[in-house]
Amino acid sequence: MLLEGGKRGAFENSEVPIVSILIVTYNAASVLPNCLESIYKQTYPNLEVIIIDGQSTDATIDILTHNSHRLNYWRSERDSGIYDAMNKALGYATGEWIYFIGADDTLYEGFSEMCYTLQNPNTVYYGRVLTLGGPTFPVSDYQFAKIGICHQAIIYPKSVFLNNYFNVNYRISADFAFNIPLYANSKYHFEFRDFLIAKFNHTGVSSTNIDERFEKDRSGMVIRNFSLWIWLRYQVWKLKKSSRTK
Repeated sequence: MLLEGGKRGAFENSEVPIVSILIVTYNAASVLPNCLESIYKQTYPNLEVIIIDGQSTDATIDILTHNSHRLNYWRSERDSGIYDAMNKALGYATGEWIYFIGADDTLYEGFSEMCYTLQNPNTVYYGRVLTLGGPTFPVSDYQFAKIGICHQAIIYPKSVFLNNYFNVNYRISADFAFNIPLYANSKYHFEFRDFLIAKFNHTGVSSTNIDERFEKDRSGMVIRNFSLWIWLRYQVWKLKKSSRTK
């Protein structure tokens, strides 16, 4: 059964772009209120909040209904997983910039500060995210091929999603798979901004599981989108990593 709600309408400040914050949920009642509160505390005026729920069976729908007056749109229906829901969310986003956050993650005030710096529509901006290992850092081409960029660190120009979606065949790492060719795309470039924008919760599915299909395909993605030297370094790192786990 489809359920939906939220408010549509004008934004507070026409002089700054709309940033769409997209959240996908499933049985997230224990963590979603904290995530939403961290968004409500932001000082950037033009934040559009869109939530796509996978037909939760806990109190998530009650939370969404209670927050309808503060959410721009929410929808609850069955989906085929996290990235199917993220693709759906993109269809409702009206912002010039797109940001994904997990229901168990939280935003810091640095997010608003970073939003004010968004300028170039051909730039994918990324900041710092607090993880168990500390704040994340700017990456080189090789580091990107090896570890990528934490998804909660990235604010995308909406144009990168025109006719491009997350590959739902990658159940856990479709964001990484999406970012690899984007990083190599000459139309766009990735630019680091030194703002601590979010706290990444390590209890989500991406932190507790391995996307075996993505890992199988990643070597081919690296050779197609990076230099031979980076691919060779990646192969050496992969071999060392494999030997440590045996």
